[in-house]
Formats: sequence, structure tokens, C-alpha cells
Amino acid sequence: MAVVMSLAVHAQQKREFRGAWIQCVNGQFQGLSTQKMQETLSYQLDELQKDGVNAIIFQVRAECDALYASSYEPWSRFLTGVQGKAPSPYWDPLQWMIEQCHARGMELHAWINPYRAKTKFTTALAANHVAVTHPDRCFDYDGLKILNPAIAENRDYICQIALDIVNRYDIDGIHMDDYFYPYPAAGQTIPDDQQYRLYSNGIKDRGDWRRYNVNLFVKQFYEAVHEAKPWVKVGISPFGIYRNKKSAAIGSNTNGLQNYDDLYADILLWINNGWLDYCVPQLYWEIGHKAADYDTLIRWWNQYAAGRPLYIGEDVERTVKAADLQNPQCNQMPAKYALHRQMPHVHGTVLWYAKAAVDNIGGYATMLRNNYWRTPALQPQMPFIDGKAPKKPRKVKPVWTSDGYILFWTAPRGKGWKDEAVKYVVYRFAKGEKITLNDASHIVAITTDTHYVLPYEHGLQKNIYVVTALDKMQNESKGVKKTIKL
Repeated sequence: MAVVMSLAVHAQQKREFRGAWIQCVNGQFQGLSTQKMQETLSYQLDELQKDGVNAIIFQVRAECDALYASSYEPWSRFLTGVQGKAPSPYWDPLQWMIEQCHARGMELHAWINPYRAKTKFTTALAANHVAVTHPDRCFDYDGLKILNPAIAENRDYICQIALDIVNRYDIDGIHMDDYFYPYPAAGQTIPDDQQYRLYSNGIKDRGDWRRYNVNLFVKQFYEAVHEAKPWVKVGISPFGIYRNKKSAAIGSNTNGLQNYDDLYADILLWINNGWLDYCVPQLYWEIGHKAADYDTLIRWWNQYAAGRPLYIGEDVERTVKAADLQNPQCNQMPAKYALHRQMPHVHGTVLWYAKAAVDNIGGYATMLRNNYWRTPALQPQMPFIDGKAPKKPRKVKPVWTSDGYILFWTAPRGKGWKDEAVKYVVYRFAKGEKITLNDASHIVAITTDTHYVLPYEHGLQKNIYVVTALDKMQNESKGVKKTIKL
């Protein structure tokens, strides 16, 4: 089903998290040579950049393994086909992705699955895999192996893995998805009787105790990451329903699996206690879905999860395959993005999944690049980490060079990560236009460079350029204006 392309062009958001998940567990990289995988990822990143994406969430740890050089966990079979086998020719996918994303002006968030130690179809584990070296710390459930959340050593271990990534790599964020305790499977019981006897801490209800275990981990994880690098954002992407109204008054008017009751993930507690920096509920359903209506859920999250920046996980394929309820000739993308704009606490979107957008299923990517994400966007602010802007750029001056007419500037002075400028925003205004930096349509570049190539034509038209500085948390300095004839 195609989107009706004559829709009005939407006003651009100046600050918006525009993410895409690149996963490995679907096997899209398995068996690819180093060169072929790099070509595949380069193509995906190029297309996503054209679509306006400004953050990539890249899966680097799917089953206590690694798509990066780890001295703790084995190379992933989702990379090389055999767990523990290094890529040949050798490369480090995480380091490569950081460099590629940063070169395109995108953030890179390293996505880990905290507890899952083996997926259903993995048949062989490497000798140094935690389920082999510490089988007593795992349990089997529905073909999976899970690090038992009740065991303190597992919490410490996952935090150790996260800190290894945070300390060694220049990532912008670290991200966990929806797998805490395993999704319920018919006829299966979580085998944690022994741990409950040993570590119940007087908690009478088994569900409360399991939530307590996960809460301890999330708090420890958040504090460990921010102690190491305060600017690295901790993101969590929970299942799309917190609780149903039939389970609790605070619940949504839905009828599906629940984070709180079934996965033992009390996401609202984490948000309200400040144990994460952004939340991405997976609202993969359609508007009008009988059990989990998208309209109901986006309104619920907007109301109850505003304590931290809220981004919406969008299923690209399901969105374009579902007909708009008011206009069956159109898919649901316009209606969903209209809801985004109506919700004051929704500050971004993450696409499930990157390849679906790259393949432009149902014209989704075309609509992003021509309409919703047409101009560049800064990241949402996080004043709870740092809210102070850097000083403005210095020595802003246009210069003729052998490469053309170029606007140069110098980094502002700043000490420490909070004050240092790491990127710059370049705005352009025609003569007589009101200069307002709140209008995102005037942004022509967000760049790590300290120069911008000017589109010189005949030197007859006066334009006003404004350059601002951004720090690591994308706080924006005051602007420096230059009138330039182009």
C-alpha cells in the first residue's frame, strides 16, 4: 500500500531523536565476508543518512557474545557463523560502526541484551562463554539460556561487560532492549526456587521479588555507566504495554502481555527514579489494533513516562501494510506521525528495523526524507546530565580558497566534557528574513568540521549565516552571524 504523496509537508522539529535499530540476530550478516558486511552496512548508513536518521542502535551482544573485540566474551556466531571464531580478515564491527556513524553526523548506541545467554537456534557455545564457565549462574527456559537475574554475580558481570564497552569505545549511548526475565512460554516455569529461598530478603510475593532483582540491576547498570562516562546515554526499549487496566488502575486500556507482570520489568519505576536517560517503548501495533491500539498506547506513554526523554519504537513494515482508518487508500504512517506531533512528551522515533527503512518498504523512507525528516535535527536535550551551553564559535570568517568559498571558524574555549564544543550547527537566512534559530528549516549543516563550503553563485545575493557550537549533550551556544554575498 502506497502513501498518498501529495500530503502537506510537515513543520520540521529542531530537536528529535531519529534512530534505527540494526540487529544481528536476524542473520543478515552471518556468512558475509568482512568486505561484504562493510559494504552492506555502508549502504544502509548512507540511505539512513538521506532519510534523516541521526542515531544508530547497533546490536553488539545478542547472547553473551560480542560483535567487538572482547577479552570476556566470545565472538558472535551472528558475525562469523561460529561462536568464538574471529572475523577474517580481522576487524572490529563496533569500532568501525562508531567511525562510520560519526563521519555521517550520527550517534552510535551500543545495543546489548543483558540476560540472554543463548538463543533458541544456537547449538554450540564457545569454551569461554559464561554459560560454559558458570553453568550454575544460568537457567534453561524454552530453548534459551538466561543469566539468572536473582544472582548478584550476574548483575556484576553484565555491568563489567558494559563498562568494558563504555571505557574502550567512543560510543554515544548504551542500550538494552525488552528482554529481562524471559517472555512467558506455555507450560514453562522459571526455575528460581533455590534463589528465592536463599535471597528473598523477606519479599513475600515471587513477582515482587523478581522485579526487585531487575531493579537492583538497572540501578547498578545506570550508575556504573555514568560514573565511567557521564555523557554516555543509557537507553532502554521495553515491550509496548506497561500494564493493562484490568491489572492496575494506572494501566492502559489494552489486553496484552505486560512488562510489569510478565517480564518483571517495572519501567515506570526506572523512569521516575532516573535510572535511564531515554525510553523507547516498542509500539509495533496498528492504530485500531484490538488488543494493543497504537493510539491508546502512545497517549498512555506520553502521560505516564514523561520523567525521561520518550521516543517511540516504530514497526516500519506493519505501519505501511496497515490501512489508515479514515482513508483506506493511505497507510498509517501519516496518522502515526501526526500523533507523534500531538504528544508533548514524545521527542523521537526509533525504526524497527533499519533494513526495512533502507528497502523503502511502502515508500516509508521516501516520506522521511521528503517530509517528516527533511532537514537535520539536533538530539533532544538532557539537562539532568548537563544543561549548560558551551561558548560560541570564534573567528567566524568566509575565505576564498582553491576549493571555493568557505566559511571558517575556530572552536570556543572550554574545559572538560561539559564545556567542550564537539559539533557545530550552520543556519542560513535570506536577506530580510527574521533570524530565528528555533526554525529547523534554516539548518543547512550539523557538522564536526570547523568549516562549511558556501554555495557561491554570482556574489549578488546577500545571505546571513549563523554558526553555533554544540557540546556532547548537544546544548547549543549563542550564534555568531556573518553576512555573505553569494
